Amino acid sequence: MRKDGQIDRERSSSRNNLAFLHAFLRSPEKVASIVPSSRFLERRLIKCAGISQAGLVVELGPGSGGTTFAILNAMKPTARLLSIEITPEFVELLTKSHDSRLNVHLGSAEHIRDILVRYDFGAPDVVVSGIPFSTMSPALGRRVIGEVWASLAPGGMFVAYQVWDRVAVLGRELLGKPEIELELLNVPPMRLFCWRKPGAKPRDVHHAAID
Repeated sequence: MRKDGQIDRERSSSRNNLAFLHAFLRSPEKVASIVPSSRFLERRLIKCAGISQAGLVVELGPGSGGTTFAILNAMKPTARLLSIEITPEFVELLTKSHDSRLNVHLGSAEHIRDILVRYDFGAPDVVVSGIPFSTMSPALGRRVIGEVWASLAPGGMFVAYQVWDRVAVLGRELLGKPEIELELLNVPPMRLFCWRKPGAKPRDVHHAAID
């Protein structure tokens, strides 16, 4: 027999999946996939990004929140997560979370540095991106990548999980060659492009001001 908690989780998951589908059909250029990320992709992402060691994480394009809650589950109790989402329907879902470590912002990833200042955050240890670089203009893609890189703390990680390699093509001059991991147990299969910003990682970097 299923317990009430399990039924509630299943209902919540069904609502999130439906919201994800509606958002994809309405604006497919803003949503990377027709279904949320699999738990296998989430686990690989958490490990690749080093979420358990981060003090401040920024998530670009959280969607319906599957990856968001996987990040929260892996984070330290004292860590903070800033999720930046451009789709109001997803923001509404995410703001229902009662986790005090989570801040949800309705806006564009290209304004990441301004958004960090607005929340009085410093340089993040990790930026995770699920936004589809393959559907945005090259100019916007380069601008987002540049802003992400400028916002990161020395030694910080930028991890983009993507179907296509556009993020690596656009960021080649600024970021260099990424490490790439492949997760086949996802619909569609995803590649993770991982870059570490040069420099030593200072302690409590999330309290430092962004240059």
